[in-house]
Amino acid sequence: MALTRQTMTDEQRKSVALEYLKAFDKAGVTSDGGSILDLFAEDAQVYFPKWGLADGKEAIGRLFGDVGGTLKSIVHHYAAFNWVFSGGDVIVCEGTSHGEHKDGPWRAGVPDWGAGRWCDVFEIRDWKIQRCFIYLDPDYAGKDSARYPWLGR
Repeated sequence: MALTRQTMTDEQRKSVALEYLKAFDKAGVTSDGGSILDLFAEDAQVYFPKWGLADGKEAIGRLFGDVGGTLKSIVHHYAAFNWVFSGGDVIVCEGTSHGEHKDGPWRAGVPDWGAGRWCDVFEIRDWKIQRCFIYLDPDYAGKDSARYPWLGR
């Protein structure tokens, strides 16, 4: 297979990342009715806290199935996103969300220490996500508070 490199602008990379985030809000379905996995390169990597590193589309599908299976709904707050562009293939999106986990609802800022704030680091090339590392607190319902004494104050 020949290596191809299509030049992309930051706005084009951002559009791919937005399509990915919007697909999450629609249970993994993209705006054209496809699968969220269609947005990924065959050998892409995704990291999710407490799950680990998924290598390739098959493993990414398992990760999304595992994580998505714990969520009843999720809504990303697009108007409040912060974007950081590297001038290369890497872009970063920081944002907030709300939704319902199987253990209960969450909303960014309620409480302030709870779930809902996140940061995704994307590497996007040739209109495909090559890498997406997701940084967030996966304890959506805030059940893991006994191990952190400052939360009781």
